[in-house]
Amino acid sequence: MAGYRKLGRTSNQRKALLRNQVTNLLYHGKIVTTEAKAKEIRKIAERMIALAVREKDNYETVTVQAKVPQKDKDGKRVKEVKDGKRVTVYDIVDKEIKKDLPSRLHARRQMKKVLYTIKEVPAETAGRKKGTKVVDLTNVLFDEIAPKYASRQGGYTRIIKIGPRKGDAAMEVVIELV
Repeated sequence: MAGYRKLGRTSNQRKALLRNQVTNLLYHGKIVTTEAKAKEIRKIAERMIALAVREKDNYETVTVQAKVPQKDKDGKRVKEVKDGKRVTVYDIVDKEIKKDLPSRLHARRQMKKVLYTIKEVPAETAGRKKGTKVVDLTNVLFDEIAPKYASRQGGYTRIIKIGPRKGDAAMEVVIELV
C-alpha cells in the first residue's frame, strides 16, 4: 500500500502539481480542485503552516547601516560631479532587520524546497515586466499566516465538497485555510 495518492501522473509531474497547488492555496487562501488532490495538498500545506507556527518568533532584530541614495522633490536621485563624472549622492541610514536564527533559517529553506516563487503583476501593467513584484511566500507564512494559527494545534485547512464536475463527474472540493 502506497503512502500517497499517485493521481495518475509520473512522480515529477505529481510533485510539480502538488507544489503549484500548495503555493496557490497559501497565496490565495482557497482553491477549487478534486477531492484526491485536495487530500494530498492538505498534508503538505499543514506541514508548511506547522513549520511556520513553530519558528515564527525565532529571530533576532539587528541594526545595520545602509547606503540610501538622496532623492530630490521629484523622487529622482541627486547627482553631483566628481572628477568629471556624475555620481549619485548617498546617505548612511540605520535600519533594523530581522535575522533568522539557525532553526528558523532551516525551516525557511525547507519551505523554499516546496513552494514556488510568485510574481505579482499590477493590472495596469499587465503583459510588461515593469512593475512586477516577487512575493516571498516564506515571509507571508512567518509574518501573516503563522500568527493567525499560533493558538491552534493543527487542522489549518478545511475541505468542502461542492459536487461532481460536469466533464468527468470527479468530485470537486474547495480547500481553504480555516
